[in-house]
Amino acid sequence: MEAQSILGGVIVATALPYKQDASAPAGLAVDYDRYAEHCDWLISNGCHGVGPNGSLGEYSSLTDQERRRVVQVAVEAVGDRGVVIAGVHAPGSHQARRWAELAAEDGAHGVLALPPTMYRASRNEIFAHYAQISEAGLPMMIYNNPIDTKVDLVPDLVAELAAIENVKAVKEFSGDVRRAFEIQELCDIDVIAGADDVTLELLLDGAVGWFAGFPNTFPRESVEIFDLASSGRYEEARELYKQLVAVFRWDSRTEFVQAIKLGMEMVGRYGGPCRPPRGPLTPEHEATVRRDMQRAIEYISSRQPVLA
Repeated sequence: MEAQSILGGVIVATALPYKQDASAPAGLAVDYDRYAEHCDWLISNGCHGVGPNGSLGEYSSLTDQERRRVVQVAVEAVGDRGVVIAGVHAPGSHQARRWAELAAEDGAHGVLALPPTMYRASRNEIFAHYAQISEAGLPMMIYNNPIDTKVDLVPDLVAELAAIENVKAVKEFSGDVRRAFEIQELCDIDVIAGADDVTLELLLDGAVGWFAGFPNTFPRESVEIFDLASSGRYEEARELYKQLVAVFRWDSRTEFVQAIKLGMEMVGRYGGPCRPPRGPLTPEHEATVRRDMQRAIEYISSRQPVLA
């Protein structure tokens, strides 16, 4: 694949399973066997790739050894059937670059990178941050998440960053769908839908990929939405999307990890607990997630896929 194209398609920001282990941090050890099986299931259901060590993968709660092993397991599970885009988020540029170098050593196809975390960097500092990560040599998707980072990669800044070697795409999570056209007007970079509940809107405006959360629960249907939209079958894509968008909205909420793991449980997958500081959903949130998921499950069970 060309470097510009491997960051497109439906790439799933993978949830991470844990198992009880008193000797592990917070009594929860990463269940690598279950994680490998989950990566395999996503690829087998049509997803283009997986994204270990994103926010959904609880990267900030992992030890260094766990974080590296998660990427290795994903690479082994996916093989030559798809791509692995490893999250390399870190407080400092030197740390993010090191994670990118390790990802390259371990066979990842690309990296996803936030601006410096835990620090509101200036434009010059953001540019320097991504320039350092680029030196690891892998195609990079920069990640605009102003909600969590308090740093907004606005379109003209994205255009500056696009001049950095190896910066090939931007994961747009601002929720402002107007940005897709503006980014494309300013530079030659792939726009990737980053928030599940504006995915169709961004695909209609030229996004070429979806770095996604709820495909952890609905991979086949998510790929169907992407393929329908990409082939210009917008009404069919819209009909399926509107039945799932209530669930997709949880991808943009603080409790997105817990909500997606509960969704996985409801479709017969293993979601399991989160590692602290994330705790369980409140009873009110759990009831709402269950309601939204049940409606989606009932709709999906009543239909036949439009695309094989």
